[in-house]
Amino acid sequence: MKDLAVMADIADKICPRAELAARLACLPRPLVFTNGVFDVLHRGHVMYLAQARALGASLLVALNTDASARRLGKGPDRPLNNEADRAFVLAALACTSLVTWFDEDTPLQLIAEIKPDILVKGGDYDMAKLAETRLVEAYGGRALALSFVDGYSTTALVQKVRQGSR
Repeated sequence: MKDLAVMADIADKICPRAELAARLACLPRPLVFTNGVFDVLHRGHVMYLAQARALGASLLVALNTDASARRLGKGPDRPLNNEADRAFVLAALACTSLVTWFDEDTPLQLIAEIKPDILVKGGDYDMAKLAETRLVEAYGGRALALSFVDGYSTTALVQKVRQGSR
């Protein structure tokens, strides 16, 4: 019974886009928003998400759908984990308040709909060049990049596994 309750709690953090506005209205602010594929979750992702959550009271993670992820050009067999599985793993993290998906190439439309207080991206992004930054700052929000944790990359991990090395 206890296992079922835990599974239900995790599943409850996964939110279809159509229900997002109502669910976000119940979360404490400031709302932090981040997005990505999060294909093979690793220590770098977890540290990044924990740092993002520490910036506000709630953290919304928007996942690229499988189709959106494939358009990013990471390889024909990516993502390795499907969008439902990726969402479940992210929802299981204590730092994550809600997980949803976006099918567009960028989360710009989703950000316009929900207006998070803080937009967070990984350290490989030049925030000044992102349309998302301009949008968030236009309504008074903040946009910032968090430093990468060196040595952690899903792409590098996938290559390592394919080569059979440790």
